[in-house]
Amino acid sequence: MTKPLVTALNLPQMDPLPPETQRYFDICVEKLGFVPNVLQSYAHNVDKLNAFTGMYNDLMLGNSGLSKLEREMIAVVVSSHNKCFYCLVSHGAAVRQLSGKPELGEALVMNYRVADLSARERAMLDFAVKMTEASAKIEEPDRQLLRDAGLSDADIWDVAAVAAFYNMSNRFSSAVAMEPNAEYHSAFR
Repeated sequence: MTKPLVTALNLPQMDPLPPETQRYFDICVEKLGFVPNVLQSYAHNVDKLNAFTGMYNDLMLGNSGLSKLEREMIAVVVSSHNKCFYCLVSHGAAVRQLSGKPELGEALVMNYRVADLSARERAMLDFAVKMTEASAKIEEPDRQLLRDAGLSDADIWDVAAVAAFYNMSNRFSSAVAMEPNAEYHSAFR
């Protein structure tokens, strides 16, 4: 059975999926209740899918001095500035779920500056926004503000890597008109 397209491009998912990919998708269904459309969109080419999931898994799920929530907050704020519908819906849902505060996810989507944030969170998000708006203008004082907020140099690397990944991902998702899964609107309330 052919899966419906999840982007504006006519690139149907491989059918059948390679066994390793099918196992990965089965884990998504087990843990989330669905396969995120971003994964389905990449599933027309196993090499591209593996490259995307490898980077995502490392940045968002790997060992880091940043919490999973902090990484999701960066994803939302970068996506807000880039107006990426897919990522705002999916990562906004993750912030709601991880924080237990729907108002935090909504504030980050609309204007993170109105959110009730710690000094550490505010510093990270300010840095991610500056990267999004004018990365060439990042200077040592910008990194020092993160250190002053308690982040290590490894943490600063991770903030920059997550922000950079979502700047790329946002532009890609918008360019191909990636549709967010309907489940994100209700699954993580």
